[in-house]
Order: sequence, then C-alpha cells, then structure tokens
Amino acid sequence: MKKIVFTAVIMFFGITFSNAQQKGERPQKPPTFSELLKDLDKNDDGKLSKAELKGPLKDDFTKIDTDEDGFLSKEELEKAPKPERKERKRD
Repeated sequence: MKKIVFTAVIMFFGITFSNAQQKGERPQKPPTFSELLKDLDKNDDGKLSKAELKGPLKDDFTKIDTDEDGFLSKEELEKAPKPERKERKRD
C-alpha cells in the first residue's frame, strides 16, 4: 500500500511540474530588432515610429528614442531600459 501511495505522490508532482512548464512559465527572451521590424514596421520603411508600436515600446518611446529623430534604432532598443515584469497570479 505504501508503494502505491508513494508512486501516486511522485506522479502527482511530476504532472504538476510538467503542466507548469507547458503554461509558458519559462522566461522568454525579447524579440530581436529584425523580428520587431518584421512584425511592426507597417509601411516597410525599415524604421519603427511611435505610430507603429504598441505596449511598453510605445509607452516609453520618448525614453528610448534618445536621438529624438522620431524612430527607434537597433542601438536605441539595445540600450533601452527593460520593462518591469508583472507579477503572475499563482494557482
């Protein structure tokens, strides 16, 4: 009987851990400049303007656009402050 209970407990924790990993709880790396251009550069000019952005990039546009040319460059994005992570609800 002890073996059955022990096996059930081990299986329960294994399944719980596996489900947590599948829910995307691993940290994601930020997109590259090329990926951002591909996804957000609506007029295909090779630049990212505030009108083309969304989320934290749009909210912090003036902080990130350090040369104040109205566009975000690869260098500006690499030097940009990282957005604060939101706390996730724990089940």
